[in-house]
Amino acid sequence: MRITRQALRHNEYYATQNKLDWLYMRSMRGDNFRRLYTLIIHQDNILLAYRNIKSNTGRNTSGTDNRTIKYLSNMSSEQLFTLVVRKLENYQPQKVKRVLIPKPNGEKRPLGIPTITDRLIQQCILQIIEPICEAKFVKHSYGFRPLRNCRHAIARSYFLAQQANLHWVVDVDIKGFFDNIDHKKLLKQIWTLGIRDKKLLSIIQKILKSEIEGEGIPTKGTPQGGIISPLLANIALNEFDHWIESQWEKLPLKYKYAGDQYRLNVMRTKTNLKEVYIVRYADDFKLFCRNRSDAIKYFEAIKLWLQDRLKLEVSNEKSKIVNLKRNYSEFLGIKFKVRVKGKAYGKDKWVIKSHISDKAKSKITKETRKHIKDMQYNGYKAVNRYNQYIFGVHLYYNMATHVTKDFDEIFYSVLRKIHTRLKRLRRINKQDKLPQYISKYYGKSLQLRYLYDTPIIPVGYVQHKISSFQYRGYSPYVAEDRHKVHKELEIVSQFEIKRLMETRSNSRSVEYNDNRISLFISQNGKCAITKMRLDIDEIYCHHKIPISHNGSDSYSNLIIISRDVHGLVHATSKVNIIAKLDKMNLSSKQTQKVNQLRSLVGKPNIGAYL
Repeated sequence: MRITRQALRHNEYYATQNKLDWLYMRSMRGDNFRRLYTLIIHQDNILLAYRNIKSNTGRNTSGTDNRTIKYLSNMSSEQLFTLVVRKLENYQPQKVKRVLIPKPNGEKRPLGIPTITDRLIQQCILQIIEPICEAKFVKHSYGFRPLRNCRHAIARSYFLAQQANLHWVVDVDIKGFFDNIDHKKLLKQIWTLGIRDKKLLSIIQKILKSEIEGEGIPTKGTPQGGIISPLLANIALNEFDHWIESQWEKLPLKYKYAGDQYRLNVMRTKTNLKEVYIVRYADDFKLFCRNRSDAIKYFEAIKLWLQDRLKLEVSNEKSKIVNLKRNYSEFLGIKFKVRVKGKAYGKDKWVIKSHISDKAKSKITKETRKHIKDMQYNGYKAVNRYNQYIFGVHLYYNMATHVTKDFDEIFYSVLRKIHTRLKRLRRINKQDKLPQYISKYYGKSLQLRYLYDTPIIPVGYVQHKISSFQYRGYSPYVAEDRHKVHKELEIVSQFEIKRLMETRSNSRSVEYNDNRISLFISQNGKCAITKMRLDIDEIYCHHKIPISHNGSDSYSNLIIISRDVHGLVHATSKVNIIAKLDKMNLSSKQTQKVNQLRSLVGKPNIGAYL
């Protein structure tokens, strides 16, 4: 999911949400945009971009210049702003690092990793043009889009097969989609969306033409690994999405009908139109049809349309037409079909039957074995890595109706390895205190065991969760929708966040200023010692280990305290210490916390002065 609930918070921290909402609204209205460059180089947008890539898992992956997020973190806000503005004045992207990652079938997928500075610039552009594009994208495209994910795509597929009784599926595989996107066509599509800023289009063109290390300048394609590449890929296929919708869902009719459902029923009963619906996740998509003849016609039409309009070729070996009553169709790691379960209105009632796909099951088994071996030698940290992995695959694949059976098979395939390598396993005792998430999801499992005094999640204990993930049409650029996604910040107001932004120190690093906001929010605007609500003028962002003692501006090394507490942490005068203690009236527990902070800065306990 490109924009998560946390990313929505980021927009609020840097006061950019109103600006993004405005772009979305204008795009919905059909306006064109000719002055986006000034929004891209606005300081708040650049700081927001830094925050977003800092929370990205690839922040520590270096490009061809061998620099990571640390290179940007050490800069001040002014230095970061100057870096982006100067680089964009005559933008020349650095070489893209080529990395090959293994695919489940044994082949390798090429990734292109831009330098950290180029990633920052791509993020700055993405934040401004994404709301414009979102207003023009179709509803049932789920890949790399705000508040959408794989589960929404699977749930939609289940709905069409089970509720709408569309049992003929056209599975389409585009040959090397990301590597074959036509640059000229893509730039025209961006222009058609209303993005008419020529300087910005020139920058995007240069991003597309970024030289790939060891391969040269590409003539087509968007390298997977770039921050802006998924959005560009969605733009490339947006025209196709609208074409499919125009064949049925959005087909203009001579007469107007009250309600979409009534309109569709009229089309089914009184016309010979071919019913079709698309579910797309990036370049992986399916068409759901009512009968075989319609599926065949759409299959042939799609191949011609993609070749003629987008210069993309469909793989005949991997693309096919599937009858869900007889065969499984695979989508995003799940294989599903329909089976008869009773009668409804005198007809067979078809329901979804789904499993983890064979490739996904094989990959999970292989990864689980690796984690078991890791736990044998690397202690509780390896156990935590194992738990994170198993919990993650359980949460994702529990949308398969037969997920319990599938994970049982995985469990029995690794059982011997568990007993051979993990000989310190013990059963849980009543006095053992389980972490909250393990107690909630696995507390009743008889397979639960301890290793290194840490509970390990049982591979075979998982239950199917009824799919309730139908996409509800929420947009992160509509205030009413955001209220439904998350609660507004009740304790820390937008006014306070704005004041924090205004009082940031330009002499400090961008990481320090960014973490200062995060800490104030996470502490609910309270002092970490006294728990008293702080005014903006009263807060002090304190380094636990001072910079002079090799401390850093990292989140874990900072804490928000009141200026009085900060004075007490550094005080060395008996008179000064007594005066501050009398003023604050700290409890013994609070005094202990102050002493811990004093110890880290090399000061003796307060008791030594009393």
